[in-house]
Amino acid sequence: MKIIKWALPTVLAFTLTACMGGKTPDLPNNQEQPSGKQEQQQTQNPPEVEKTFKYTAPLTGMGTDEELPKRTIMVMVNNAPQARPQSGLDQADLVYEILAEGWITRFVAIYHSEKPEVIGPVRSIRSYYVDLGGRLDAIMVHAGGSPAALSTLEGKGMAHLDEIYNGGGYFWRESFRKPPHNLYTDLTKIWDGAKALGFREEGEIPKLDFAAEDADVSGDAGNIVKIRYSEGYNASYEYDAAAKNYKRLTNGEPHLDLTTKKQLTAVNVMIIEAPHRIIDNEGRRDINLFGPGEGMLLQRGKVQPIKWEMKDGIIRAYSKDDGAEVKWFPGNTWINVIPDKPGLQEAVVVE
Repeated sequence: MKIIKWALPTVLAFTLTACMGGKTPDLPNNQEQPSGKQEQQQTQNPPEVEKTFKYTAPLTGMGTDEELPKRTIMVMVNNAPQARPQSGLDQADLVYEILAEGWITRFVAIYHSEKPEVIGPVRSIRSYYVDLGGRLDAIMVHAGGSPAALSTLEGKGMAHLDEIYNGGGYFWRESFRKPPHNLYTDLTKIWDGAKALGFREEGEIPKLDFAAEDADVSGDAGNIVKIRYSEGYNASYEYDAAAKNYKRLTNGEPHLDLTTKKQLTAVNVMIIEAPHRIIDNEGRRDINLFGPGEGMLLQRGKVQPIKWEMKDGIIRAYSKDDGAEVKWFPGNTWINVIPDKPGLQEAVVVE
């Protein structure tokens, strides 16, 4: 008897369906049969909304909701073996690597959109480094310098924070390294020093036009680039396609940041040759950083030959085909300056 009670509604339902030409009967309210299209719409992810930001960093093209400083900071960073790994280079908007005396290189780190906890070790300044900071209208941070550089800074009344002569209280020395490779600072101390010395808080910041993230890149394959300055000062960059940036190595080893433990990277890498000449018995140099000159630009795993020239406060890349300025991709940039003799063909290897 129980079987009959179960079978009868089933037969009636089958008969009703057949009479309707195989169509499923309407279900009660709130129990409608979802169509395949409705099911597909329900399973699809909602469209992504592009995030907008209040500000755009002028030297990186990156968006941020934090108000940006109105002037850049330039710090001279030591690159002697005793000073490695350094702190703060991974958060600089722009870094120049340039020879000092002999065949050692030094970094010129430009800070604006990021705020690293520690910067250093800080080192001395030279006239051609002053050329870079002066054109950027940056507050220049250093520990002493060549007589010519110090004369220029003082003679022209340029904003600079010097650990030896005017701002020792805005630096500190660490015990885990020996002098002169143990001098450090941070942006809070730098700004405190700048205010105490009456420096302007507003300056002229260069304007750059950045490429879209999906823009095409000209050039040949350039996944690995090696730059030879001298024994102990060999830089190289290896392209990371997933991250769309270049990982930096020094003497074949990953170049790490001491504070964050992260490997240094760059979205744009420019390598330029510039005239170098020795000007005194100490081996100090004069380097022409105004150009124009020959260079190469690495972006998105490709390398292209360029002309370079300093314009509006910054060294820029220009196409060798039509002379148009080559746009940087949003992110940080490293510029390696090498002597024009022997030049790019002998000092740089692209793989």
